[in-house]
Amino acid sequence: MQRIAIVGASLAGLRAAQELRRRGFTGNVRLIGADPELPYDRPPLSKQVLAGEWEPARAMLIDRKALRSDDIEISTGTAVTSLDLGGRRLSTEHESIDYDGLVIATGARPRRLPTATPAGVHELRTLADARSLVADLSDGPQTIVVVGAGFIGAEVAATCRSQGHRVTIVEVAPVPMERAVGAEMGAVMADLHRRHGVDVRLGVAVDQFVGDERVAGVELGDGSTLEADVVVVGIGVVPNTEWLEGSGLVLDNGVVCDATLLAAPGVVAAGDVARWPNLLFDETMRIEHWDNAGDQAAAAARRLLATGAEAQAFTPVPWFWSDQYDRKVQVAGRTNDADEVVVAHGAVDEGRFVALYRRGERLAGAFGMNRPRHVISSRALIAERGSFAEAIDRLTD
Repeated sequence: MQRIAIVGASLAGLRAAQELRRRGFTGNVRLIGADPELPYDRPPLSKQVLAGEWEPARAMLIDRKALRSDDIEISTGTAVTSLDLGGRRLSTEHESIDYDGLVIATGARPRRLPTATPAGVHELRTLADARSLVADLSDGPQTIVVVGAGFIGAEVAATCRSQGHRVTIVEVAPVPMERAVGAEMGAVMADLHRRHGVDVRLGVAVDQFVGDERVAGVELGDGSTLEADVVVVGIGVVPNTEWLEGSGLVLDNGVVCDATLLAAPGVVAAGDVARWPNLLFDETMRIEHWDNAGDQAAAAARRLLATGAEAQAFTPVPWFWSDQYDRKVQVAGRTNDADEVVVAHGAVDEGRFVALYRRGERLAGAFGMNRPRHVISSRALIAERGSFAEAIDRLTD
């Protein structure tokens, strides 16, 4: 194997390239990204960058000098349009790229509402998005509507509220973040925002935006209209797989891989776009979190270089965190489809607690607020396939 192409130049793509070099691969490594920017970190966009604490350049993960030092060739602003799996060839608008090994790390893009979008309505996925939103908020306190109460929406709401903006969250589900943390902890997060003065509207959809050239409000499905100077839409993402249609790869809510992240001979996938069976949970999953993107990319790079028995299943305990107001939220494992959720340490009212999630007799997940050490301990037990009873005992000792 002499030529490895990596499609997608965000965190996962960069980590795959770096892992190839760490593992001693001396052939050509080409990193190809549609974003015109060099690889950058996304988590700070909804927090430090949006709050004005960081200049956008501080979110960059690497510069061109470091890429040259690692002998990683990069093509930014370059969209790959198709894959010839049999011929091991990629196509862009301007060239064909032959490869021996391929890493697919094209990530995901925001879902969009099926309505006209005037100026002042933003997404927050890219560095360009962050710059545009920061510019729109630069005139001081305004009225902000955040559509979607997932973690991106919640972080944007918390950051904007902390800057003195008037904020309303609109969420179509009856409980925010239910898919991510379950109904019980979703309700806790909704209360956190209410206590900080956010108007939380649940179980209601957005019908349309009010305003022609510039947004002036948001019309809801219940007939009410919210005033809005700025709107931020965060209603989830869609994996970027359109360019792979007809390639022969299996596409189903992402690029379908085996347990070792292999999608086809000589092809692996990583990050938001990869869907694979995690044998630790006996569950097929696609994870959209920062920690997974880096770890999975490194594992995918190792898989590409592995032969025979060297190939290993990728079996992580999913893990993510979120900073909102003065609360550090950490989540480990799987918190959906739980048979039981128990607050095993601390108190919800005090904002310092750990909730555990049971599936059968097994500990499946943990949610912590301002209790990082306890969540890390629970994460280790999840990795060991530990029991729910043991986890309760550990936290209540």
